[in-house]
Amino acid sequence: MNLPNHDAKLTFDSPVGAVTLLASNNKVVFLTMGSDVTPDFGKASVLKDAKKQLTSYFKGKTKELNFDFELQGTDFQKAVWKEIAKIGFGEITTYADIAKNIGNPNAVRAVGGAVGSNPVPLVVGCHRVLGASGRITGYSGGDGIPTKRWLLALEGIETTD
Repeated sequence: MNLPNHDAKLTFDSPVGAVTLLASNNKVVFLTMGSDVTPDFGKASVLKDAKKQLTSYFKGKTKELNFDFELQGTDFQKAVWKEIAKIGFGEITTYADIAKNIGNPNAVRAVGGAVGSNPVPLVVGCHRVLGASGRITGYSGGDGIPTKRWLLALEGIETTD
């Protein structure tokens, strides 16, 4: 995976493994869970703010993450991520609904690809996207499906799998 250009990095422990945040120009541009711990570098106040908010989220105390971030991707990916960003804490949607909402109902598989390439999971809550039957069909963050299941349970969302 090609990482976006960044000038600062922060890694911290969480219930879903080490979380690594990358920032560029004081905006988070990448978040990964279950990452290897490598030395932090650079200075970006957004990273400390993001860590504080994410730590509170993992404890069930924060329902909205509102630190500065920047999405880098294709226009299609950005449309999908913008739609995902509308899904609130404790809510879910499907890949098909996203495809329909962005005006391309036949692009369900492409939507799945865009969901899987979300550079800032949790901020853009791609864990809230399920298959048409309400099943967890995959997750690229952390340990995959177990991480997605944990995040959904944190938000009080029951799944059918």
